Amino acid sequence: MGTQDTRTEPVSPSGGPRPAGTVTPRPGALGRLGHFSARHRWWVVAAWVLLAIVTLVAGRQAGGTYADEFSLPNSPSVTGADLLSEHNPSAGGKSGQIVFALPDSSTESLQDHQDVIDASMKAVADIDHVLSATDPLQQVSEDKTVAYSTVQIADDPKQYGDDYVGLFDQATQTAVEDGIQVSYGGLLGQADRPSGGERLSEGVGILVAIVVLLIGFGSVYAAALPILTAVLGGIVGLSLLGLGAGFLSLPTVSPTLAIMMGLGVGIDYALFLSTRHRQQVMDGVDPIVAAGRSVATSGGAVLTAALTVVIALMGLYASGLGFVGKLGLAGSVGVAVAAAASLTLVPAMLAIAGHRIDQLKVRRPVAEPGGTGSVWVRYAESVSRRPWPFLLAGVVVVAIMAVPMLSMQLGHVDAGADPLSYSDKQAYDAIERGFGAGANGPLTIVVQPQDSMSAGDQEDLANSLRQDLAGVDNVASVAPFTATQDGALLVGTVIPAEGPQDSATDELVGTLQDEILPKTLGNSATGYVTGTLASQLQFRDTVAARLPLIIVTVIAASFLLLILAFRSPVLAVKAALMNLLSVGAAYGVIVAVFQWGWGGSLLGVSEKVPIESYIPMMMFAIVFGLSMDYEVFLLSRVRERWLETRDNTDSVGYGLSRTARVISCAALIMASVFFAFAASPNVVVKVLAVGLGVSVLIDAFVIRLLLVPSSMFLLGRANWWTPRWLDRVLGDFTLERPPLEGADG
Repeated sequence: MGTQDTRTEPVSPSGGPRPAGTVTPRPGALGRLGHFSARHRWWVVAAWVLLAIVTLVAGRQAGGTYADEFSLPNSPSVTGADLLSEHNPSAGGKSGQIVFALPDSSTESLQDHQDVIDASMKAVADIDHVLSATDPLQQVSEDKTVAYSTVQIADDPKQYGDDYVGLFDQATQTAVEDGIQVSYGGLLGQADRPSGGERLSEGVGILVAIVVLLIGFGSVYAAALPILTAVLGGIVGLSLLGLGAGFLSLPTVSPTLAIMMGLGVGIDYALFLSTRHRQQVMDGVDPIVAAGRSVATSGGAVLTAALTVVIALMGLYASGLGFVGKLGLAGSVGVAVAAAASLTLVPAMLAIAGHRIDQLKVRRPVAEPGGTGSVWVRYAESVSRRPWPFLLAGVVVVAIMAVPMLSMQLGHVDAGADPLSYSDKQAYDAIERGFGAGANGPLTIVVQPQDSMSAGDQEDLANSLRQDLAGVDNVASVAPFTATQDGALLVGTVIPAEGPQDSATDELVGTLQDEILPKTLGNSATGYVTGTLASQLQFRDTVAARLPLIIVTVIAASFLLLILAFRSPVLAVKAALMNLLSVGAAYGVIVAVFQWGWGGSLLGVSEKVPIESYIPMMMFAIVFGLSMDYEVFLLSRVRERWLETRDNTDSVGYGLSRTARVISCAALIMASVFFAFAASPNVVVKVLAVGLGVSVLIDAFVIRLLLVPSSMFLLGRANWWTPRWLDRVLGDFTLERPPLEGADG
């Protein structure tokens, strides 16, 4: 492992000796915070419990709801929708479908049930917030077994409470009793999805975490403490998010993302602190002093890691897309609360345990590996002797995993991929059976003629436009164009020949907006392709165009934070490159599983799906931030040793051997929490869960155990090079402080 330099003279934050006569610094703010929390342990615990109760009650009182808004201001789809709402209010608001279907084996016609269908639609029209509802018997399939009504609702149905869809159930009850299958599509179908699917995921993730902690560290209390603090922090974070949802429109996946991130990093942060603490207690340090010291040292790594994740997530606002930025905000809330709980609640709980932390044990308790006989020490020695084979092996693994990323197809995951028990899946299948795949992605064409155009000219334009649209490839049918009541607009519907997720439909939207409408209308009118599908596709294109901006923003912010933490440009650049490899491998896995269908059916996904447009942007921020977590935890111990010995080989080996066990266990726990959410019925959550879970395992077992140590062994003292100008700029600033002998904080 290299010869140790046993000097014990004080060192400056940049790694050099302190000038003679300088005073050893007092414990920093983190050390004082940890010591305060340990001394006032019961008050701190009571404060967190009270905070959880208050935020939980306040969040429920706020009555916040979550809804997805993919619209882009000034885009053709939004402009067309706004014009339609202005000139035809009954066609504004939010759209949903009520689908009436007879069983495949039925010999009847829906016209045979006209009375009950008419009665159902009359009751639907009387429901609060319903602006209009078309006659389903005017939209009947050729075999007369499927019909649907397009319902316009003033706002997203979720805004009106959990019982709102039940009003539609009551309205259509007579049709159901008459043997007709009734299901809901669009936003109405999304509002009818069963809730609470994530609760099972959270329980499974926590259970697996407990098992891993017991096996890894042997003590019941030591295993329970990270779980308890992470769950309490998760409750506070989720409640704060619910409180915010009462004032700010947040995406539907926000609470799942917040609890997923909060639990994952919360357990990790608590684990790193408690492991450092337990080792000190085993070495004979007073528990309260040990708790303060743990926060003073490892607390800096926790704070740096949390700041990195939060900065990466908040960097999503650089996309200029409110929807994506709000997802970053939701994840940041979970991470920030988890970090706060780790730096205050964890030392308080450790102090409460005192010397009894290992009293209940399932095997001999262990904390940090030590001694030449440790398997991790021997592993570190092996990497130091042969760094090149380890480096090449790691690069080959991540490169192979990243290959599928090259064929990534962005799109929108529609109801066709939902479980068969979902109403919107049933509606989707019924419409496809009756009207073709394209009927699930209708395109609304809004035409605004010049004010000087006469009624006769408008009629000629409408007929000409319909004829031109009908002749376009991949168009199944075109409904007649009709004028709004004020005569200001012409409105028609185009049904694609292929389904919403088919690439042909994607091309069709662009062809209509950019070629057919301008060519046919000329200077006499302006045309817009609008509707849910058009809005989603335009949103996807904007997201794809702004992804490079997010990548640059996140990398730059993380680079600066690592410079502040470790004062080494080399380490910061290396970390950024390593994390890019981790992101690429994670992208490759989700493409293979969901887009190629390699095992997607095992996760409950009934068909191959494109990658949801905003997933790569979200994953980049999250994976890059989480990758920095383990980088910071490893490098903080390496740098701590470097400040003592100035021996790179010894420092890297020491840091690797001391953190490998806890990083491996932490990765297994965090990955288990993420993978548990793959049981969610929401396909987007499944993709995130698999992508994040795989990325954590890659990062811990390939990046951190192979690439980082081998590259640092090869770089040698260059790891710690700091330009003189940077050293002058940073001065004595450091996010971490070395442990001080005899310090109580």
